[in-house]
Amino acid sequence: MKHIKKIRLAGFLFVALLLNSCNNSSDTIGESQIDASTPVLSDLDLWLRANFVAPYNIDISYLWGASNTDIARFLYPMQEEGVKRWSETIKKTWIDPYNELGGDDFISKITPRQMVYSGGFNFNPNSPTITLGLAEAGTRITFFNLDFLDYSNVNSIREPLKTLHHEYGHILNQKIPFTDDFGLITPGNYTAQWFNLGFDDFGNPDPRTYLNLGFITPYAASQDSEDFVEILSMMLTYSKGEFDTIVSSGNSTGQAQIREKQKIVVDYFQDNFGIDLFELQKLTNQALLDSLD
Repeated sequence: MKHIKKIRLAGFLFVALLLNSCNNSSDTIGESQIDASTPVLSDLDLWLRANFVAPYNIDISYLWGASNTDIARFLYPMQEEGVKRWSETIKKTWIDPYNELGGDDFISKITPRQMVYSGGFNFNPNSPTITLGLAEAGTRITFFNLDFLDYSNVNSIREPLKTLHHEYGHILNQKIPFTDDFGLITPGNYTAQWFNLGFDDFGNPDPRTYLNLGFITPYAASQDSEDFVEILSMMLTYSKGEFDTIVSSGNSTGQAQIREKQKIVVDYFQDNFGIDLFELQKLTNQALLDSLD
């Protein structure tokens, strides 16, 4: 019994000392460090909310956010004066054409929920390549190089739009995968060294090196999933005549393989979304031309 009493007494003294220590502590709880204030919206913010957030539930992120990009790379936000112009271009060349053929709610139902604008180039370490855009889990598309857009040059605007159609193609494929037959057309020609294609033996640019292998671009040779969306993005940023001219630059074998792949892409859109891809091609290309200065 004496032993038990001693333990109880020791416990009482410990609690008393602990309470006294807490009362005398200088570590008091101050104001919350979380900013819960309502952000001040600029005219640009209000315009983006009215034209992207409200109708399509797409957030346009043009300010710096550490969670939006890879902090290990030298990246920075797009200059604010170009944000509205690029956003208008996206709406005209992507949202409006898809909604016209797929229904008014096509984009609002199948869409990335955030678009991140980055001003500079995203150089890949230990590789002679740059990343033009990213699609992450079907919820976000990140654009790079946007500070260098030249609206008087069709190729300058075509490149990021090609990235948009490419990444959106991945999102559509996540919702409805394409058939395995696509990857069986040129199974032995896919390569991790795709960036070495496009040049002849003397280092001169030569598209026949990938066209002859059945690929519409060098990056299409990286894997079948990239091959699929490269055909899609090339169709939606070039006219039918321009696309046909590119394909015809390759040999007969390469042409036949690209056309076989193109048919699968066209059928995919018709069968799964009721969209005539050639009609979509007309709309997106006309919108691209209308977006130029």
